[in-house]
Amino acid sequence: MLLKKLTSAFGLSGNEEEVRNIILDEIKESVDKVKVDRMGNIIAEKKSSNSKYNIAITAHMDEVGFMVKGIDDSGLIKFTPVGGIDARILVSKIVLVGEKRIPGVIGVKAIHMQNPEERKKALTIDQLYIDIGSKSKEETEKIISIGDYIAFHSEYIEFGKNRIKAKALDNRVGCNLIIDILKTELPVNITGVFTVQEEIGLRGAEVAANQVNADLVIVLEGTTCSDVSGVEPHFQVTELDKGPAISIMDMTSVYSKKYVDTLIQTAKKHNILWQYRKTTFGGNDAGKFHTAKTGTPCVSVAVPCRYIHSPVSVLSKDDLNHTKQLIVKYLEEISRGGII
Repeated sequence: MLLKKLTSAFGLSGNEEEVRNIILDEIKESVDKVKVDRMGNIIAEKKSSNSKYNIAITAHMDEVGFMVKGIDDSGLIKFTPVGGIDARILVSKIVLVGEKRIPGVIGVKAIHMQNPEERKKALTIDQLYIDIGSKSKEETEKIISIGDYIAFHSEYIEFGKNRIKAKALDNRVGCNLIIDILKTELPVNITGVFTVQEEIGLRGAEVAANQVNADLVIVLEGTTCSDVSGVEPHFQVTELDKGPAISIMDMTSVYSKKYVDTLIQTAKKHNILWQYRKTTFGGNDAGKFHTAKTGTPCVSVAVPCRYIHSPVSVLSKDDLNHTKQLIVKYLEEISRGGII
């Protein structure tokens, strides 16, 4: 399965090569033109005869993780986050360090060694370390260097009725969708844009947006889903099995009402499940695309994912399928005119 291949690959911000190579191999027979820019973004064009519309569809390749920032005398590794990660989830997680993927475990001083005040406070990343089983700084330095990337180790698993568990669903799910769309014959010109370094400030998108001419940009994402015990419905952002989540605004964009409305109308017309993304927190590559050049309207459609930015994100295969259906039908509606 393509999503398994994509999520199993390593691709922290600034180190997306492995993911990029998978995408390039998957789309090479389906697009008319493809390039990789200096930042590492993929920009792939697929033409449609007699279409006057060009729609850009974008998703970021990078995932959150860590970087080695120090090695202590006992050989334990100190690290810093790459992207937004909740330190409370990290203790006892398995990670892979550097190009050789050296296995390690995130550890902390044992609870029976902590004083009562320490036990009351959430751990910070500065209190944690990675144990790779070495006995000294010198031993660790033979195989690990400052600046090495560190990725979560997580097996792709399908479980329950329709669930997928994996790391990096944010945003390999979006990459998966664009690949599938580029392999589909559609009646509009499509530019697939796979960006780098989204998790550390939309950096790839800032460069890519100034190279792409589009009538509309559709941003595909994996987004927060909090439909779990103890969360009030109005704080849940999205729910699994309720379809793709459509944004009205977030911290980087206010989405064009015209295109949000027509996207919702398309979902209703074709009986496709959908929901609102019920928060303005966070942002995505639209924050750069909608202000590039003379400005480009954007819409954002996301697949809900529980436990995002962790090694055990969970999505619904039904939501994934409905998201693809919505985008395909929307592109078909655009081709008929009246939307753009």
